[in-house]
Amino acid sequence: MAYIISVGKGVPSHELQQNKIKELVKLIFPYNEKQLERLMPVYDNAMIDKRQLVVSEDWLKNPHTFEERNELYQKFAIKYSLQAIDHCLTNGIFLKSTIPYDAIDMIAFVSSTGIATPSIDAHLINERPFRADIARMPLWGLGCAGGATGLSRVFDWITAHPDKNALLVCCELCSLTFQKDDASKSNIIGTALFGDGVGAALLIGEHSPLRYNNKKTIPKIVKSSSHIEKDTLSVMGWDVTNNGLGVIFSKNIPSLVNSLWKYHLYSFLSDNQLSKEAVHSYIAHPGGKKVLDAMENVLDLSTNKLRHSYHVLKEHGNMSSATVIYVLEEWMKEDILENERSVLSSLGPGFSSELLLLEWGN
Repeated sequence: MAYIISVGKGVPSHELQQNKIKELVKLIFPYNEKQLERLMPVYDNAMIDKRQLVVSEDWLKNPHTFEERNELYQKFAIKYSLQAIDHCLTNGIFLKSTIPYDAIDMIAFVSSTGIATPSIDAHLINERPFRADIARMPLWGLGCAGGATGLSRVFDWITAHPDKNALLVCCELCSLTFQKDDASKSNIIGTALFGDGVGAALLIGEHSPLRYNNKKTIPKIVKSSSHIEKDTLSVMGWDVTNNGLGVIFSKNIPSLVNSLWKYHLYSFLSDNQLSKEAVHSYIAHPGGKKVLDAMENVLDLSTNKLRHSYHVLKEHGNMSSATVIYVLEEWMKEDILENERSVLSSLGPGFSSELLLLEWGN
């Protein structure tokens, strides 16, 4: 088992309201009035008020090479990942005392929106006084599933090392993949949904020296489960071009919630002798309003059990892997009673589903 005792965020400085993005799209893409009339509801119905980006509005108006985008990715990934880590290790909402960097035994870094070798975690280790013997786990290409999958893989590591502490960092800078000259529907949907952000989570084992440094009830990861559906590789991912990473985003994603996610979720609940009603909250990655609507349909439960997923989507948009860490933070801020259970979930390229069972306690 692994306890999540703190989370932190790295929030980019450029904030754009959804209406502003709508106006920007009208300027950038060569659509006629009829086409715009058909496309604009995508922005209005996304249930997003604003998003934070690492680049300015003016940057989005111009073409950029893959090299230029990736240089910015490395620069801002380091900047905002450090911000998230610092916030996580000093977060007074959750921690009784600040966690020193040298208490971290392993760092996992999840991202899909840029590339770096050495991987970004190596840069982070050089920027802060982490130990030289720290273990590393860079994970790339998991997309929106990366937050939950990252938690699962760190859970596995902590289970094998119950006296250790691990830091998970999920960093996605989706704005840097924006393709000015791509008028495809996938790019339009991506423009309507995706934002930038970094989330960090501190996981510790049951015999860690940090075990009782928490102020509030905290979630303990009890079980995790992975599912990948064959013959669905084209549903979500990147089209790698000379100009960068072009988003692939199928309209079939909500329908896969009603098939793949439903099957995976109910099998997971059954394996853990749980009913859907017995689950206190669903800490779901908000892929978009249609995805959350489909989840509600599968669960046949009130919006209340998904409320923080809707809130994070509204305030930040879809930040790919980092988003579920933001949702987790909102639930951790609440005083959830001991022994309550939550299911944390994400869907991503593959097409894949990741589920974790959390139990709340001290």
